[in-house]
Amino acid sequence: MKVVVIGGTGLIGSKVVSKLNALGHQAVAAAPNTGVNTLTGEGLAKALGGAEVVVDLANSPTFDEAAITFFKTAGENVAKAEKAAGVGHHVALSVVGTEKMGVSPYFLAKQAQEELIRGSGIPFTIVHATQFMEFLRGIGQSAVVGDEIHLSHAYIQPMAAEDVADAVTSVALAEPANKIVEIGGPEKFHLDEIIGKVLAFDGDTRPVVTDPEARYFGLRLDDDSLIPSPGAKLGSTRFDWWLENVPPPSKK
Repeated sequence: MKVVVIGGTGLIGSKVVSKLNALGHQAVAAAPNTGVNTLTGEGLAKALGGAEVVVDLANSPTFDEAAITFFKTAGENVAKAEKAAGVGHHVALSVVGTEKMGVSPYFLAKQAQEELIRGSGIPFTIVHATQFMEFLRGIGQSAVVGDEIHLSHAYIQPMAAEDVADAVTSVALAEPANKIVEIGGPEKFHLDEIIGKVLAFDGDTRPVVTDPEARYFGLRLDDDSLIPSPGAKLGSTRFDWWLENVPPPSKK
């Protein structure tokens, strides 16, 4: 089966492409560096020719109001190309809590993306994932206030990128659910405490301050904002193992 993975050279996409190919499918990585641009439509028709499934893992390069233009434009271009190619299943990776975070420009953009998918007429599955463990360091860096790191005490249930890729691969090979399915990590932590553990492991001595007014990419969190619903499919990678065994990305 031919599966086109938009964003197929990124963190999750490259893993999904490898997993699909290892299972004997024809996985095509579609990204600007492979000649496919969803914003302009360049290369889409050629890439989607003969595809049965499209997995959309592309993300907006910004978290501000420009994100809605990205998701709407890219989504419309992809849907048009899918209809022309006769694609039978559109899989999109989104975020747990998207429907509850409407005050954030980024999550308003994600809501618009999901509405477009539901209204496209193409069978679909939207995967809502919790935050990736690989992004925990970035969350800490985004919360710097002077010489301190200010974070909410809300819960987070992070998921290893490898487990996200496994789940997305399984969804891509299944029948369209025509709904949202949720995935998450196997353990729940307080956001301030887990970031503190990562910083300590890295030898970063900056203090983590628990701040109920701290924003998470512009959003004030409730206790359950970042937690999947009961019944979500959970990954198997535990945080302590990940921290010890998955090296941080190299700094270029």
